[in-house]
Amino acid sequence: MRILYLMIVASAACFFCSSCSFSQFSLFSQPGKIESSDPTYAVRTTAYSHREKEQGGKYGALTASGRRLRYGKIRSAGADWSRYPLGTKFRIVGQPHIYIVEDYGRSLVGTNTIDIYKPTLRGMRNWGTRRVSIQIVEWGSLLRSAEILKGRLHYAHVRKMYNAINAKRD
Repeated sequence: MRILYLMIVASAACFFCSSCSFSQFSLFSQPGKIESSDPTYAVRTTAYSHREKEQGGKYGALTASGRRLRYGKIRSAGADWSRYPLGTKFRIVGQPHIYIVEDYGRSLVGTNTIDIYKPTLRGMRNWGTRRVSIQIVEWGSLLRSAEILKGRLHYAHVRKMYNAINAKRD
């Protein structure tokens, strides 16, 4: 009986996945893709905190998009906006929180690394570096990403993201 139940559940899951439209995902490169029919990606994650004393860290608790860093049910994250555009929402598999890409960093550009915001240095250090699977809930906007980056092209890492975004939009 249990095998029959599992077969029915598996069939229903296959039918659901094949009937859903994931066409929105074709607009972007999909680094670290695990399975072609599953919007789950293997990524390297690091953590950052507004309490870090880093060179150029003059923005404090503000993100590159101008929002305050968030750490609640919705949490802030940083990434290369040409890979994970501004506004991309994702979940780390096995965790209940939704993360939203609203920041970027020099060391993230050109990598498949996502920076997870932690409000304390202890939380940041405890996270360290981890390989995780993420599930994309909603892709962000390449257009909005490019609009924000356009005014910051005097930085090499910003130019790199901006040019990569424009190459995808052409």
